[in-house]
Order: sequence, then C-alpha cells, then structure tokens
Amino acid sequence: MRLSVIIPVFNEEDTIVELIERVKAAPVNNKEIIVVDDCSQDRTPELLNTIPDITLVRHTKNLGKGAAIRTGITHTSGDIILIQDADLEYDPADYALLIKPFHNHKVDAVFGSRFKKRNHFLIISLMANIFLTFLTNALFGGKITDMETGYKVISKKTMGKLKLTANGFEIEPEITCKLLRLRARLLEVPINYTPRTKGKKISWKDGFIAIWNLLKYYVS
Repeated sequence: MRLSVIIPVFNEEDTIVELIERVKAAPVNNKEIIVVDDCSQDRTPELLNTIPDITLVRHTKNLGKGAAIRTGITHTSGDIILIQDADLEYDPADYALLIKPFHNHKVDAVFGSRFKKRNHFLIISLMANIFLTFLTNALFGGKITDMETGYKVISKKTMGKLKLTANGFEIEPEITCKLLRLRARLLEVPINYTPRTKGKKISWKDGFIAIWNLLKYYVS
C-alpha cells in the first residue's frame, strides 16, 4: 500500500525544510511526497529547489490552499492520500497511526483528531472548531470530533468521488461534508498538535466562510 503525501505551501521559509525532513523520517516506507508551492513570495521556492526526492509542482499565481491540494491530487500515484500542512502544527510521526486503519479495517477515510488527545489550543481557535464540528454533525449526521483537522487521510478511490472545487481554506469543510454526504466509512485517531501564532494565515473571517460553506453543501 503506497502513501501519497500532499504538502500545500505558501510562504513557509521558516518551516518547510524541517517539515519535509520530518515527513521523510515518518515511519512509513512506501510513500511519495508531493509539494505544491502556491506562488510563494519568500525564500520558499529557493529552499524547495535544494530538497531531493520530492515531486515539486509550482503555481504561477497564488490560488489558495484548496487549489494547491487539488493540484497535488492530480500528481498522486498512491493508494492513500494524506494532506500535510507545512507549518509544523501537525507531526508526521503520527503517520503510522493515521494509515493503520486502512490495513486493519474497511475504511474510506481517517481523520486525525486533536480533541481525542490532550493538546493545547488557542482559545479562539478552540471555540471556533467546537462550534464548526457541532454544526457539521448536526447538518450531516456525523459523529466526528474535529472537522477542521489538517490531517485528513483518504483513499484515492474515495477522493476521486468527492469532486473537490474549493480554492481556499474552505477545502476543509468541503472534504468533510462530502465524505459525510457519501456516507463514507470514516474513523478518527488521536494525534499530536502544536498550535502556532506567528504567520498564521487563518483568521476569524475564515470561520464565517466555513459556516457559509457548510450551509451551502447542506442545501446543494
């Protein structure tokens, strides 16, 4: 079973080298690393050119996280697709836990839940995630604990059924809503999480966008 790791990147010069080193060191032997540089304006492109053994794809203009993920999907060759943020909030050492259910159970997707383990959160982020997860479960009949998790691991077959369209951070609710709408077999596993504040690209406005998208997918 082959794992495809998609890393959407935008202006992550402080973390991208260390992050890719951690991904390479993750306890999964058969994996490929696909990095999509979403037209970074800092030293990220220069640093990426020095890193071997990755598939590097570049956007000629900044399109957003969702667009970068969708581009990355088209370059995957694995049986399972894992989305990895580039800011070191999520730990690649958790990969073994995230892909284990695909070996032992008939599952379509696995979410890494930050709430199933004792982690620290920024209070605003915590409250927003609790509300968005509650709303997602209420609208789509789910039982998940962390809708906005950055660790979404999905079989390639199931990913192809989602027909993703989002360009920005709204890719997170889109993936979750469409998985629940499909009644995909989805499991959650506890993961480690280290929140950052410096350079954080998500704001309170993204919370309202997420709510709007949840309602949009509910009525569509």
